[in-house]
Amino acid sequence: MPAKGSAEWKGDVPTGSGTFTAGDTISGEYSYKSRFEDGPGANPEQLIAAAHASCFSMALSNILAQAGTPPESVRTDAAVTLRLVDGAPTITRIDLVTVGRVPGIDQAAFAEHAATAKAGCPVSRALAGVPEVTLEATLAS
Repeated sequence: MPAKGSAEWKGDVPTGSGTFTAGDTISGEYSYKSRFEDGPGANPEQLIAAAHASCFSMALSNILAQAGTPPESVRTDAAVTLRLVDGAPTITRIDLVTVGRVPGIDQAAFAEHAATAKAGCPVSRALAGVPEVTLEATLAS
């Protein structure tokens, strides 16, 4: 089943504004200021960050369960960096920071499973053109 989203932009880029929807329940507004000047509202990079964090957490949870150590929880924060490259706004970096509550596993095994999830989750694979994707994986104490 395809996942659906939509967006509409009105006006020119500096003074216009847009709205977006993702699925049935997520919607928001975005503008030049929310995207490039840290103004109020959402931006596409936040949606990418949420998608990557969601996909990665789910993939890591599945890998852990398949390894015989199902997690109590996996929480992931993602930060997407947008920079000008040759005059064009470009996603240059994504930082994933994940914390797992996983009984019966050590830090080394958790980090190894997290690296596998980073390489294999569908959103990671879709974002393979991003030059730098970092991962910090820690077990909760």
